[in-house]
Amino acid sequence: MDLDQLADDLAARVAAAPGRLLVGVVGAPGSGKTTVAKKLVDRLGRRQVSAVRAPMDGFHLADVALQERGLLERKGAIETFDAHGYLALLRRIRDERDHDVLAPAFERELEQPLAGAITVAPEHRVVVTEGNYLLDDVAPWPDVRSALDLVVLVELDDDRRRSRLVERHVKFGKERAAAQAWVDDVDEPNAQRVLARSHDKQRPEAEIAFREPCRFDAW
Repeated sequence: MDLDQLADDLAARVAAAPGRLLVGVVGAPGSGKTTVAKKLVDRLGRRQVSAVRAPMDGFHLADVALQERGLLERKGAIETFDAHGYLALLRRIRDERDHDVLAPAFERELEQPLAGAITVAPEHRVVVTEGNYLLDDVAPWPDVRSALDLVVLVELDDDRRRSRLVERHVKFGKERAAAQAWVDDVDEPNAQRVLARSHDKQRPEAEIAFREPCRFDAW
């Protein structure tokens, strides 16, 4: 299945039943999750399906909270997210359809979460949420998976993925050596956790896998 086929499938589901679909996009840091999520929302719009992104990154703990917990140098690890807050938002998105639900975003220029930056409106029939840990097995992440109707796994060659991460960190202010060190010491352990959980045969997997998603940039 490619991205257009996925959009067709979701459009058919929306047409067949009332309610709202929650679609998760999971993958290691730098794999292309945001690219896939944005393009899926765009594809749905072309099919007259109202959709919006509400990414997991909005639930990063703020630096002040990370500092209090001694986690600032591990920013991006699973324990540096408000997982219960994220789960509560997903449940609100599913259940509260008669009014706007406001979701946080993550502002990369500030490297901080931004409260109330995204509006999930009553007319939105599909909500796409991307994040690293949607298939993790530590509570409450299994409940996050249960809150989603569909999960898409995004994968990218490790060397390309790491190179993309270094360039991202440089773009947002790190010196190249510091960016490389952060990728090696922080991002890569997180990536290996994501990949291990995503392919755990003892647990529910993603229903769809996209590999080499950088090619989507040309779509």
